[in-house]
Amino acid sequence: MKFQMAKNSLFAILLRSPWWISFVIAGALFAALRLVIPELYALCGTLPFVIIGGYAGWLQFRAPSAAQVADTLGTLRAMSWDDFSSAIEDAFRRDGYRVNRLSGAAADFELTRAGRVSLVGCKRWKVSRTGIEPLRELHAAMRAHDAHDCIYVAAGEITDNARAFALEKDIRLVHDAELAKLLPRVW
Repeated sequence: MKFQMAKNSLFAILLRSPWWISFVIAGALFAALRLVIPELYALCGTLPFVIIGGYAGWLQFRAPSAAQVADTLGTLRAMSWDDFSSAIEDAFRRDGYRVNRLSGAAADFELTRAGRVSLVGCKRWKVSRTGIEPLRELHAAMRAHDAHDCIYVAAGEITDNARAFALEKDIRLVHDAELAKLLPRVW
């Protein structure tokens, strides 16, 4: 079973924050703790924040830059459907999924890994603004296929209504930096 951290836990928030914030908290906590306990114990008390700061820094260092994201999105928008779908298929295979192409309008791929099935919708990747309708179609396809989750891939902007719907229905949105990270070989 995969461990999943609560989205609003302190450490989850620190992972989404700049790496140095964890180190500032660790320093302040160390200064406060050493007033009441020995330095070694104070150091041990700050260790989780140092580890989270190091991990967040490593993740942020590996993330594509804004220029790389812009270049990747521009390249993706210029691709044909055949090239784009092949790139997406290869990327998910590299991540350990078994990929099957689907012929339906709402979902383009079925991903399988460790007994879990996910549907991917990405045929409208070029649109400049994605609304709620393709997400509704993808969610309906997920229910029809008895899939565990669904993923929507977009190279353009996603509207606030679509984001709210995706959050409500637990649809993973892959766009911007996450899309550039998924397809690093494109640029």
